[in-house]
Amino acid sequence: MKTLLLAGGFGTRFSEETELKPKPMITIGTNPILWHIMKIYSRYGFNDFVVLLGYKGYVIKEYFVNYFMHQSDLEIDLSNNQVKILNTKSEPWKITLLDTGLNTMTGGRILQAKEVIGDEPFMLTYGDGVGNVNIQELVTFHKNHGKAVTMTTVQPEGRFGGVSFDEKSGLVNNFMEKPVGDGGWINAGFFVCEPAAFDYINGGLSTVWEKEPLENLAKDGELFSYKHYGFWKPMDTQRDNKQLNDLWNENRAQWKIW
Repeated sequence: MKTLLLAGGFGTRFSEETELKPKPMITIGTNPILWHIMKIYSRYGFNDFVVLLGYKGYVIKEYFVNYFMHQSDLEIDLSNNQVKILNTKSEPWKITLLDTGLNTMTGGRILQAKEVIGDEPFMLTYGDGVGNVNIQELVTFHKNHGKAVTMTTVQPEGRFGGVSFDEKSGLVNNFMEKPVGDGGWINAGFFVCEPAAFDYINGGLSTVWEKEPLENLAKDGELFSYKHYGFWKPMDTQRDNKQLNDLWNENRAQWKIW
């Protein structure tokens, strides 16, 4: 089963870094967040990726074209310009890189992968969010309900710390560090889709996947939610990137399941 990775947005909240590279190439540790996401899928044996490129897509192309060489020990004979690979630590990934347009919306990018996907189920996620999602359980859940699309949902952490106190007297008992949100669930990506999902992308390149396609799938009873109770975090801001790097550097990266 192929996995589509949305990697074409402008990343405007990272204006300084994204002047030089697309948002999915912003690093956590020494590797781009896109690599981290692919490692999550690879952990469960899903190694066939389709990266949907847009803004500065050539940076992602260059990264993967040179990836095998950068992950290998080499012997170089300058007398005849021969390069011998001694060993490599690169992953067993097959990667299709599709240029889907600079200003194309998410649904339009997905639609352009239709020929590559063919008449097979596929997975889909965003190129800027990580989590310890059990991909195999997600796929099994999708197969069991038999509908067109499964969307992973999470309860985001609260924006502010909470306070616990006695309702009658007002006596404060303790403080809580950013409790889980108010009970609402949000779209966390990590979709599983049947080919029928393409039929819901009707607005061409300007279609926003999160609008009419998902809304109409829900109206038709073809969209199921897979609730993820574990770790998940998007990289929407510089602050998010710092938090993810702190977790990685302190060996507390819960998405590192490989």
